[in-house]
Amino acid sequence: MSNIVDPLVARIAARVRAERERRRWTLAQLAEASGVSQAMISRIERGESSPTAVVLGKLSAAFQLGIASLVATAEGAREDTTVTTGVRRRADAAQWRDPGTGYRRRQVSGPHFPAEIAEIRLPPGARVPYPAAAFAFVRQVVWVLDGRLTFHEGDTVHELDEGDTIELGDPTPRVFANTTDAECRYAVILSRGTQP
Repeated sequence: MSNIVDPLVARIAARVRAERERRRWTLAQLAEASGVSQAMISRIERGESSPTAVVLGKLSAAFQLGIASLVATAEGAREDTTVTTGVRRRADAAQWRDPGTGYRRRQVSGPHFPAEIAEIRLPPGARVPYPAAAFAFVRQVVWVLDGRLTFHEGDTVHELDEGDTIELGDPTPRVFANTTDAECRYAVILSRGTQP
């Protein structure tokens, strides 16, 4: 078995640990707040396990952060705080893959841009549920670029085709699902509100 840790998994691990420690929570307190086992949280923080999108959703809800905040900060982690402009090549962008569904997320915007923009590729048959608290303190637009997205917003189901968009309102449990036999590609544009 290899001891090599994926750099993105290591950054997600550091981000989860930093958020837990910033709140002075024990593993048991985070487990209780998130519904994720202490053992899983420990493996994630050590970089031994890449969290699934569902687990990230539960952790972000416990932290009262948007999911994008956990992943995007890890994807775009930089030490400098200077605002730069320029070209970002696709090949240079970090891409996170959910080990459970094959869902892939690529950060499009840089860490200093005022909105977070991500490209998502949802494989056929994939279904990714998130709790309402995962959407606290954020405003989002979902824009379907290719394919079809079945989007559950609480009890309401929206069938979104290529070119369709949906602006998300107050936090509610949401499910991103691909019920077709072709990949669905969509963009998530997120702006942050006041956060704890």
